[in-house]
Amino acid sequence: MTDSRYPSAAELAKAVEGFMRDELMPALEGRLQFQTLVAANVMAILGRELTDGPAAAADHAERLSALGIADDETLVAAIRNGDLDGRMGELLTALRPSVEANLKIANPKHLA
Repeated sequence: MTDSRYPSAAELAKAVEGFMRDELMPALEGRLQFQTLVAANVMAILGRELTDGPAAAADHAERLSALGIADDETLVAAIRNGDLDGRMGELLTALRPSVEANLKIANPKHLA
C-alpha cells in the first residue's frame, strides 16, 4: 500500500527522467550528454514498468494459462519440443498482446 503523501516510485522515476532531459542534458555535451540521455531513457522504461508491468505480467500469465502453459519456461520448452506446432495460430493470438505490452514498456515508439 502506498502513502498518498509521498510520490510513487513511478512518479519519482518520471521526475528524475524529466530532470535529466530538461536540466542536465542541455548543460552537457558529448559523451556525458549521451550518457544522460541513456539514463533518462532507462528512467522512462522504469516508470512504464512500474506503471504497466504488473498488469502486463498478469495478462500474459492468464493467456499462458488459457493455453495450458504454466509459465514462460514451460512455454519455451513446449515450443522447442514441437508440442505447440499444431497450435501456431492459437499461440500467436495469445502471445501477440504480450509482445505489444512488452514493447509499450520498453519503447512505445516501436509500436508506431
